Amino acid sequence: MTTLIVLLSLFTAALSFADGIPRQTNDPCAKIGGQKWVSPEDLRACYTSFAVDPVIKENIVDVINKTLAFHTSVNYEISAPEPFTEFVHEDLLKDLARISTQSYPSDYDLHLDLSRTLKRLNDGHCVWINSCYVALFLNFLPIPLALLTDFTGAQNVHIAPEAFAVASAEFPDEISVWQDALPLAIQLQSLDGAKVLSIEGQDSFVAVDTNALITGSFQPLGTRQNSFFSSYQFGDNGWTYIMGDFAQQSLPLNDSVTLVVQRVNESTTDAIQLPYRARISPDTVKFTDSASYRANNCLAILGTNGVDLNETADSAAPLSETVMKFQQQPPISKTFTKERVNVMLDTTPLSDVALPPSLIPSVPVVSGGFGSGQFYMQPDNITGVLALGSFGGDTIDAMMSGMLEGLVNLRSLGATQLIVDVSNNGGGFICAAEFLHRIIVGPKNTTVPQAGLDTKARDGPLARLIVQQIIQSNVDPDQDLLYNPLNWNNASNVGFAADDDWLLPPVNLTINGHADAFSQRLGQECQPNGFTSTPPDEALFSASNVVIVSNGRCASSCSLFSITMAKEEGVKTVVIGGNSDVQQAYCGTVGGQSTVFSELDTEVKTAKLKNNTLAPPDLLVNGVQGVTWRLGFGIQDPTQPEEWQPHLATLNLLLTPDLVNNPVAIWTNITEQLLTGKS
Repeated sequence: MTTLIVLLSLFTAALSFADGIPRQTNDPCAKIGGQKWVSPEDLRACYTSFAVDPVIKENIVDVINKTLAFHTSVNYEISAPEPFTEFVHEDLLKDLARISTQSYPSDYDLHLDLSRTLKRLNDGHCVWINSCYVALFLNFLPIPLALLTDFTGAQNVHIAPEAFAVASAEFPDEISVWQDALPLAIQLQSLDGAKVLSIEGQDSFVAVDTNALITGSFQPLGTRQNSFFSSYQFGDNGWTYIMGDFAQQSLPLNDSVTLVVQRVNESTTDAIQLPYRARISPDTVKFTDSASYRANNCLAILGTNGVDLNETADSAAPLSETVMKFQQQPPISKTFTKERVNVMLDTTPLSDVALPPSLIPSVPVVSGGFGSGQFYMQPDNITGVLALGSFGGDTIDAMMSGMLEGLVNLRSLGATQLIVDVSNNGGGFICAAEFLHRIIVGPKNTTVPQAGLDTKARDGPLARLIVQQIIQSNVDPDQDLLYNPLNWNNASNVGFAADDDWLLPPVNLTINGHADAFSQRLGQECQPNGFTSTPPDEALFSASNVVIVSNGRCASSCSLFSITMAKEEGVKTVVIGGNSDVQQAYCGTVGGQSTVFSELDTEVKTAKLKNNTLAPPDLLVNGVQGVTWRLGFGIQDPTQPEEWQPHLATLNLLLTPDLVNNPVAIWTNITEQLLTGKS
């Protein structure tokens, strides 16, 4: 019966979408159908050709509203505690009420308002993504930027020195379009390293700060500024190049850009204009016109909504391809979906642009590598490196065994110092983060029995009903549900019994003038059963000889790892290339455990509560709504969430042309500045 209702809902939505298809001779979506490269203007014409459907709009707002009942930070984010008050002050429920009554010229404009409203939280866990628009095409420029420091110590925006190498390798079929847009006397390659004096007639940092207002994902201003610029990441596909928000957009926001630049070794300046070009994403379902575009890419798909686990033949809910696309980790095997994760959602999928060969580390690789992790030995033969682009991946078993093997091998080769490079690490398995903390510094009171943070969940009425159904009706015999008491320990690290209602009594708080309720404090969750490899009996490295490095874009489980290492063990932290006038944070978006609407919908359906008025309806579009399901308590102030406590880096490593996006050069510089040995 449930399946029939879902099918009828999707059929109704399909009719609704069809009704919204433009009735015109020149179909704007037909113009871009079947094309690899299109102009942003033409893409936007397709997107804006659809009127708002009241049924779809009401459905989306209702799903977001009711899913937010599980988001632990809703009331905190109305006005975040210092030092984040200036950057996080969004009353989501008030704005959703505004959106529900506001008129929009198109469905695309509705999406922009919804997306940017959620992004104002600067919380990469609580994001709304509608795959009808987001990253269906990616909007590119061939000139990624970098923030470089000259010999006087002055910082300026530059076109990245490796820009042409990146663009010519990634966009060989479109380079001529950009070259033809330049004056005859200027070759695209000659722009490498050029100083950018202005963007659209204003100082370059105006564009940096304007982007920081809408990019979302991270609370610290410095990190959102860094998102504008190019960077690197190690992942399942090796070393990748992150173009940055200036050179890559997930929506067709700009048609072109006008710059005034001063090229390397030139005393004069040039005014140039380059068009953005939108390239279809490989996972966009092919379309030929408006009807097929909407039908193939906008309707809910398998995994958009949850399932009743007791009414499905499978042992787990179907994985959402849309969730996997936008989670900032490699896809997780269905076998490991019960593993707890804390991971970012981002409107830009993980990059598959290759880091230029000249920048890929050529130092010796040490065995023990796994999907998103690789080990290296620096030329000094005492400094080992773990390049760790994610705490997620296909299996947690391979990750933990690889971490242990690689670090042990580094030790056996003579390494006494360790650099952990977590640039652009969006999180992943919680227990993998705790395991890495534990094996680096060994068994001690900060790693056993708890190498992470105590947490709390939001304690709303629907959540309480789910727990009661699990206890009273045995709807979760296999412990698949988040709310099953058997999955959790109390603050004394004692597991709950099967009949313990762990949400009662609630911890009632008033936050920003709003009454809220949370669970009791939850204790350790990973030891011993969550560690699939046995940790060593002693430290592998002294904490004083460990440095964690990133561009600040270390989030979720990466934040949990970096914070516990920095605040409990005294490990040094480095941010690469941040604005010297802004305090740099080594991480952001801490959370405690993240989840998405479809997983919460599975909880509701399995608990037989889908017909409850508090339950969100099935989502009719191919969308994702994320939340922070658990919030970690702080280390320095254990009475308050760690989310709202400072995470200031030890060092802001200012970038020069020889350092930018060059991992080995960066590691060598950090070794010379912060570690005892010299490279």
